[in-house]
Amino acid sequence: MKHQQTLVPRIIGIDPGSTVTGYAVVDGGAAPCAQIIDCIRLPRADFPTRLGLIFDRLSEVIREYRPDEMAIENVFVSRNAASALKLGQARGAAICAGASAGLPVAEYTPTQIKQAIVGRGHADKLQIQHMIAMLLGAKGPLQADAADAAAVALCHAHHAHTRGRMHAARVRTP
Repeated sequence: MKHQQTLVPRIIGIDPGSTVTGYAVVDGGAAPCAQIIDCIRLPRADFPTRLGLIFDRLSEVIREYRPDEMAIENVFVSRNAASALKLGQARGAAICAGASAGLPVAEYTPTQIKQAIVGRGHADKLQIQHMIAMLLGAKGPLQADAADAAAVALCHAHHAHTRGRMHAARVRTP
């Protein structure tokens, strides 16, 4: 089901984390619109409990906002192997929430996301927050993880729009 009767996809973007997981539900299209931009702040609990909370809360968000697609930030390699493993597990819990709801899941690197939002692949967190606020008309400051999740959703919307245009051009070409 596409939203707004114009085949505009509703995308849930995820910035996974083992202590804070950002999420945003955005209607794509020429004038993207945020339905929600927020974070899951995880309690100091054992790690399996935190993973369960990520899955449960994202499942609730998916049921409430009914996105058509999920986009998630890909894991980057860290110097700290334990942190990278935890991030990967948090990412897995988020992907499972989307997959269990039947959503197609797209993955983007941090560089791809920054390039799509700011225009260069090495933007800092403040630049991302500023651009997301401008692009989505957010009022007030955005938490960094929530802004990153919105950036993932917008990156996916941009990529989907480009893929659609390329497909249309191929169909028209004899």
